[in-house]
Amino acid sequence: MLGNNVGSISGPTTMKALPAVGGYPSFETVASGLSGTLAGAEVASFATYSATMRADGSFYGECPNSGVILAADGVATFRATGIGSPTPEGGFSFRGVTYFDTAAPSLSSLNGIAIVYDWEVDADGVASWDLWEWK
Repeated sequence: MLGNNVGSISGPTTMKALPAVGGYPSFETVASGLSGTLAGAEVASFATYSATMRADGSFYGECPNSGVILAADGVATFRATGIGSPTPEGGFSFRGVTYFDTAAPSLSSLNGIAIVYDWEVDADGVASWDLWEWK
């Protein structure tokens, strides 16, 4: 069951093609300098993730502990996985789970819990990341 919304972060992304995996296209996305709130704190977010098309046309994406959150009182790292697909408008839409690790007091409530998310990227590469606690 979804719990409270714990954050909303948005900003620019860039995407590039990677070598195909099993004959299917693969992409890398860099989300650099996104901003918003997480666990009530103002934050900046940086991450690199890859996504590979699957046989059904959906994409499996992964951020393998290459995400960073900067808050005034410290940092957090995160890993995430998700499933998504291209949108009719030319962007991407993903749903998945994120796990945070931090010693920052403002973000410590995120330790040890699963956070589910919506990740929407429009045709211009502008992303919005909305996060909820999974209870």
